[in-house]
Amino acid sequence: MTKFLLAVHVLAAIVAVGPVTVAASMFPPAARRVIEAPDDVRAAETLQLLHRICRVYAVVGVAVPVFGFATASNMHVLGSAWLITSIALTALAAVVLAALVLPRQTALVEGGGAGGTRQATARLAMFTGLFNLLWAVVTVLMIVRPGSTTGA
Repeated sequence: MTKFLLAVHVLAAIVAVGPVTVAASMFPPAARRVIEAPDDVRAAETLQLLHRICRVYAVVGVAVPVFGFATASNMHVLGSAWLITSIALTALAAVVLAALVLPRQTALVEGGGAGGTRQATARLAMFTGLFNLLWAVVTVLMIVRPGSTTGA
């Protein structure tokens, strides 16, 4: 059962978190293109698509910690420091996405680029980078697992 839960956890991370990190990273440059050329319909459509990908996969991404908790429980490692750290960083990444990234994306999409500035897109890029960095650290912790018996 543990192998199944771990497989689903890893697949959910790849399928759900991967698209959010890529689409969120592509969003600020796409927003700058819309700001620079507000009449470019294709650029505006791209911006909307990237935002939709971020929103949808953020919801799907809830499966990652759900199956992570189930896996950790099955492995009896819920009290491990590396896991607690990973949980805290995952929660922080979720807050960054929900409170700092998605609302700024929504404002740029709904404004059609109007009122958006390079400074606003730079700030969004910074928050997106923070989100991506948090997930990278969690991924490394999941692989290295300090104190694990796998020898990694």
